[in-house]
Amino acid sequence: MDAAELRSRFPVCARYAYLNSGTDGPIPAEAAAAATDAVREQTAAGRWGPNLDPRFGGLTELRAAYAGALGCAPERVALTTSTSEGLGRVLAGLGLGPGDEILTSDQEHPGLIGPLLAARARGARVRTAPLATLADAVAESTTVVACSHVGWIGGELADPRLADCGRPLILDGAQGVGAVGVDVEALNCAAYAGAGQKWLCGADGTGMLYVADWFEERLLPVMPAYLAFAEPNLGLDSRLHEDARRHDTAALPREAVAMSLAAAGVLGAFGWDAVHARGRELAARLAGELAERGRTVAPRGDTTLVSWEDPEPEAAVARLAAAGVVVRNLPNTPYVRASVGAFNDETDLDRLLEAL
Repeated sequence: MDAAELRSRFPVCARYAYLNSGTDGPIPAEAAAAATDAVREQTAAGRWGPNLDPRFGGLTELRAAYAGALGCAPERVALTTSTSEGLGRVLAGLGLGPGDEILTSDQEHPGLIGPLLAARARGARVRTAPLATLADAVAESTTVVACSHVGWIGGELADPRLADCGRPLILDGAQGVGAVGVDVEALNCAAYAGAGQKWLCGADGTGMLYVADWFEERLLPVMPAYLAFAEPNLGLDSRLHEDARRHDTAALPREAVAMSLAAAGVLGAFGWDAVHARGRELAARLAGELAERGRTVAPRGDTTLVSWEDPEPEAAVARLAAAGVVVRNLPNTPYVRASVGAFNDETDLDRLLEAL
């Protein structure tokens, strides 16, 4: 992979050491142009009739792009607005209540915590255990397991034994898809929710939800809207799609779809395996350099997140920003987190280390 060529496609990298893809990925110039063109066309020609065709065609292409990143067929992917929406649709669609138990980890993001709290309010029990050894906590009482694929705090990987835990596995892939290789069949997950704006560098308000075919019959569609219908104009006789498309979000704007599709195309053109490998390698180098400098690095796996302890995390983030280094602190933790992508390079890491 020509790393310098990839980096040149992201204008922000010429200005900052941008290490914040775990929140929002950098935008490729091609993606910005695609979104701008979509808005201009709608402004000039309106939003009606044949001018709606590119919008719906874009949805089909985006679904296929997301399916490629997840390692599944397009019909197994629903389009959403976020990881959080996908997780919410699954946990609400299962109808969990009294007598059900959800096993989760003790380091989950609010995107999963919210649906877990809603399930608990309906009477389900929620139990926690460490992410790296979560399979040890699966019990007779466990109905489903819901946890991160890659932990958002320090980049730990979920316990690989969960693939054979004997319970439906629901994965929060916000820090997974686009950052590390994802094969939903190898993970043996029932559902996998991901974000479009993070490691896929697409628009805010985009995301995806994989639903395994064997899991579909257990999942009640939550708030099905226009995109969920195979036949949307038959009143109460209207039929939903028979596959994961029945879980599609209500709508996605044409410009967001165009932007996300173009961004995925830029990254994919360099080869996803190479993109993943470069991000992981740079992150491993950063973690090693921080440890050599006496920093306490949070437990992590072979991922793209690197977090380290700082006595004043918020102040450290502000100080680094003043030096042109974009990272974030993690509320209610002692950590500053860097998200390292294939579009970063050694100069970004050196800039961070020098600013510390």
